[in-house]
Amino acid sequence: MSEMKRYRAAVFDMDGTILDTITDLTSSLNEACRKTGHRANFTKDDVRHFFGSGAEVAAQRALAVEKGYTLREVGALGVNRRAADFGVSEEAANAVIAAFAAHYAVHCDDATGPYPGILALLRRLKAAGVQIAVVSNKLDEAVQVLNRVHFESLFEEAKGERADIRRKPAPDMVFAVLASLGLKPEEAVYIGDTEVDMETARNSGMDCISVSWGFRSREALEALGATRIVDRAEEIYDMIVGN
Repeated sequence: MSEMKRYRAAVFDMDGTILDTITDLTSSLNEACRKTGHRANFTKDDVRHFFGSGAEVAAQRALAVEKGYTLREVGALGVNRRAADFGVSEEAANAVIAAFAAHYAVHCDDATGPYPGILALLRRLKAAGVQIAVVSNKLDEAVQVLNRVHFESLFEEAKGERADIRRKPAPDMVFAVLASLGLKPEEAVYIGDTEVDMETARNSGMDCISVSWGFRSREALEALGATRIVDRAEEIYDMIVGN
């Protein structure tokens, strides 16, 4: 067993990590695509692959798949390739993004809820004196609504995607949260479910814990190089606080 290390703070991703949002994301993306005249029958598994880098990239990936690219191919979009590389116009993508944002603002909590054990984990961490925060590429308006509805003001900080700060995997949002908490990166750990979260942790100089119940499978996380993967929320407590 690896040596346990205590952290003073835990910074969580939202979608696929603490909240099961895939049903509402899928419904809103399909509705946005339908309203703008595009393919509108994407499955939850498709949408799991689209999200991770924010709504803008998700919309672009959906339009690229509509053009015949595979889920594997569109994974590079928003990472080291641009929408134009897949024949997706800025105008088309922006229309889908706007329609998605409008629909999701109203329907972000139709079928969304915390994953099993998450609320108990958060309460235990708080009781142990660990500060907790959320940093997500989800639209900030939805982050604030869902944080307020589902998490009982447990989080000290909750930040979503906004125009005035770079989204993950850039470290900007994480650094802003750590500054607010008065902590250094090495005093905190980042918890997420995708390769974007792993890269965010690296870029922020933080350790990372990956969860297997979200938008990427354990096998996919292992293939991406994740070294600390948990299958149950309860495991996170021991990794943060120790026995």
